[in-house]
Amino acid sequence: MDVGKIPEGKYTADKTIDANGNVVMPGLINAHHHLYSTFARGFSPPGEPATNFQEILEKLWWKLDLALNEEDVYYSALIAIMHAARAGCTTIIDHHASPSCADGSLDLIEEVFREVGLSGCLCYEVSDRNKKGERIEENERFAKKCEASDDHQMSALFGMHALMTLGTETLERCADVGHGLGIGFHVHVAESEDDLQVTFKKYQRRVMDRFLEFGLLGEKPIFVHGIHFEAREMDLLKSSDSMLVNNPESNMNNGLSVTPILEMLQRGVTVGLGTDGMSSHMISQARAMYLLQRTYRRDPRVAFVESAEILLKNNRKICNRVFKEPRGLLERGYLADIIIPEYVPFTPP
Repeated sequence: MDVGKIPEGKYTADKTIDANGNVVMPGLINAHHHLYSTFARGFSPPGEPATNFQEILEKLWWKLDLALNEEDVYYSALIAIMHAARAGCTTIIDHHASPSCADGSLDLIEEVFREVGLSGCLCYEVSDRNKKGERIEENERFAKKCEASDDHQMSALFGMHALMTLGTETLERCADVGHGLGIGFHVHVAESEDDLQVTFKKYQRRVMDRFLEFGLLGEKPIFVHGIHFEAREMDLLKSSDSMLVNNPESNMNNGLSVTPILEMLQRGVTVGLGTDGMSSHMISQARAMYLLQRTYRRDPRVAFVESAEILLKNNRKICNRVFKEPRGLLERGYLADIIIPEYVPFTPP
């Protein structure tokens, strides 16, 4: 992309777009999505409603992802990615699971990204809940495919579910393969008390200490949620230059607690924003983020500017660690992902 006063004759335009007084800005970035969750919208699992997060996983998500076939994977991605495009989001970092059709599933999602024209960073969610180390190979295969590709529309991370479903042997294999590939990891951490309790009962470790033990911290991994972090774990994120993605609407929907993002920002942690499968609308997530933080702190002065900066600056920083082509700025050398929102303010500018 080139910007500024362009010398006459330097480029020949196939098409000229009149922004008609609207805002011209970089495309938005979603730092954590679950495209496969699309068909859960409006769906009510049979039986008694789930009363806690573990029951939500068992009664809804682990049954839904197990039931997905190739057609489901394709169309759940297609619907969500089209919605993202309509909402001004041009890059998505996704975390996928479909145990019944895992092999090649990331290729199906890649196909949709290319059809719609968005960029995607994909991974497969490894866990031990159906089979030990399930689909480590899918992460490895797709990462090698992206590395060998001449274009950079697609990228890869190494996906894992959470420590409460990952045994020692699987963690060791994931660490070895991921480090061998030179890619980061994408994993849920401390989303609920269950993750902490299971990890401490089995290994006498806090969650981030367990990841540190396997060398899984650093500038490339994306940790998601971090609701139940102690101050020391926030400092560990900062000292290792690791990234943390918050998903406020999803956390509220699951009846979970509030991620202490303001405390993390004060410590210098790179905090990003995602949807966690709730929607593909990033502006709504930023709004939910600052409103939730104000309610949590009982303070109407906080979090608005921080939420905007997380959406527009931190998500760009996160994205540019996992893609080879820089994006998220209207600047020379950056990817020309541009949106023109139809914004008409109620008051004069």
